[in-house]
Amino acid sequence: MAKPMTKTQLVAALAEEMGSDKKTAGTALDSIINVITNEVSAGGAVTLPGVGKIYCRERPERMVRNPATGEQIKKEADKVVKMTIAKALKDSVNG
Repeated sequence: MAKPMTKTQLVAALAEEMGSDKKTAGTALDSIINVITNEVSAGGAVTLPGVGKIYCRERPERMVRNPATGEQIKKEADKVVKMTIAKALKDSVNG
């Protein structure tokens, strides 16, 4: 499996795709990340057309097991960030 694209590589590819310089592309990427972070952390969701939907889901309080000791522990309610992948992206990967 190939290594994931780094932020530097993503900015360079984005700049090329936009026909722009790396500074503008880096600012655009940082802005998109900030919008997604703010929206999802506030309990909302963001749909990236053709990529997927990023959202926050609340998990209720539950009992979990410590694998080392087998002890049952009560885990407090928490939130988890999820992403569903768009059908278009799945289809492009599978040909």
